[in-house]
Amino acid sequence: MTPVLQVAFDCSDPHRLVRFWADSLGYEVEDNEEQITHLLESGDATPQDVMEYDGRMVWRTGAACRHPDGSLPRLLFQTVPEPRSGKNRVHLDIHVGTGERDPLIERMIEAGATRLWDGQQGPHTWVTLADPEGNEFCVA
Repeated sequence: MTPVLQVAFDCSDPHRLVRFWADSLGYEVEDNEEQITHLLESGDATPQDVMEYDGRMVWRTGAACRHPDGSLPRLLFQTVPEPRSGKNRVHLDIHVGTGERDPLIERMIEAGATRLWDGQQGPHTWVTLADPEGNEFCVA
């Protein structure tokens, strides 16, 4: 079996973060309402496992999004009790076409990202940002 790559984010608000990343990357937020309803009816999930968000039933402690054609990694956001501490040890690098970087950065800032710094190595340039919970990533 070929491994499947998923990137998992520990966070305090998975539903806010999944929407930020889905909107930023053109991903689709997974809709689990049908699965949740079935699991509640069968007793395999409890009302404490779920909540309503934007009018839909969602898992209380997790949310995920996928690229529309499935060619890129799934992003999973999961609630953890402790706050983020220190710098990321792993981060996303988002590479876009010529002329697309600055408009993407502006959209991400409008959606809640923070611009941290500009980087350069030889002819390669990038901008380091932080998502709404402080997770750092680069756009090149």
